[in-house]
Amino acid sequence: MAGKEAPIRGAMVSPKENSVSNKLPSVLLRAGEDRRVRGGHPWAFSNEILMDAETKALPPGSLAILRAPGGEALGLVTFNPHSLIAARLLTSNPEAKVDALFFGRRIAQAAALRDKLIGIPYYRLMHAEADGLPGVIVDRFGDSLVVQVNTAGMDVLTPILLEALEAELSPKTIVLKNDSPVRELEGLKREVTVAKGEDVDPIELTENGATFVADLSGGQKTGWFYDQRDNRRFMAGLAKDASVLDVYSYSGGFGVLAAREGAKSVTCIDRSAAALDAARQAAKLNGVDKIMTFEKAEAFETLEKLRGTAARKFDVVICDPPAFVKSRKDLKTGAQGYRKLVRLAAPLVARGGFFFVASCSHLADTALFAEQVRRGLRDAERTGRILRSSGAALDHPVHPSLPETAYLKALTLQLD
Repeated sequence: MAGKEAPIRGAMVSPKENSVSNKLPSVLLRAGEDRRVRGGHPWAFSNEILMDAETKALPPGSLAILRAPGGEALGLVTFNPHSLIAARLLTSNPEAKVDALFFGRRIAQAAALRDKLIGIPYYRLMHAEADGLPGVIVDRFGDSLVVQVNTAGMDVLTPILLEALEAELSPKTIVLKNDSPVRELEGLKREVTVAKGEDVDPIELTENGATFVADLSGGQKTGWFYDQRDNRRFMAGLAKDASVLDVYSYSGGFGVLAAREGAKSVTCIDRSAAALDAARQAAKLNGVDKIMTFEKAEAFETLEKLRGTAARKFDVVICDPPAFVKSRKDLKTGAQGYRKLVRLAAPLVARGGFFFVASCSHLADTALFAEQVRRGLRDAERTGRILRSSGAALDHPVHPSLPETAYLKALTLQLD
């Protein structure tokens, strides 16, 4: 099942099968623009590259040799002349052969790490640049995989990626969930296809000892948010004998686990009927449906309504919203959204209770998010203390030279 149980099968690839020739074009960095790449950054931007007519004519997704201004080979990249992030480093070895064996080594290494960290085959298997496959996300659900390919280079290489996944993990189902808006920045169409298997009905997954339900083809992102695994476990530890409000509950990751760990009542609020249905199924699977209620509603409207009910307080309030800042032009209004969320939710926390709030907007950095939380608390006339500042679970590693990809930020507070 895992990388260590499915060793790399070198015999599966012949020199002439499903591989990419190393007779590659060169992409030249402008004078003085090689310092970042030499320092370990895996990207070269379009304004750092000498975009002559020959370079501009390269097909999007081409493999190329990235060269310093003097001609020295710095590595092998995927190249898209139409993207701001024009070159993405695959390997510093310019003579590497990009075939299923190349991909398989990286997949096997990533699987072995997750098996050590998580211990069961339900995790983020490949996390883009941090696992050596730029723009590729793979989430594992037992013997099913959901793959997101977000760059032109990896779109071209998808057949090789699929061959490697098949060789390493032998999955029953592979869903290509290529519906992310970022694909449009690469000139790619958005689509969802089944690359292997037929049964893509919602499936069960295990997390923190509980059972949940994920819709692999129709759900948000890959159907589940493994990044909150550790935060769910932490908040469930605060929920014993507590009344819990789970806002933006999606499929019940926070709420169902809190109920399973001894909460006396849990209210889940989300605007997606399909997500709430999955949460209801999870509640039944875990035997906690009797203490849970589910409400299809807009979060801000519901928080306003609950805030007007003076007697309605909760021991634990959890707010895990979708990205409020999806582009730089949204930064100001998105940041204000986090402030408003805290202003509306904080009054619902009982004195001495716990408040969890998160941001998955990578453009809203840690300092900006913390400031909006502080302002929201001030607006709500609540005080308290930060108990924990956290990010994504361990199966979402961050590339050392891309700290901005540590997108998830979360604060847990106790409020007075």
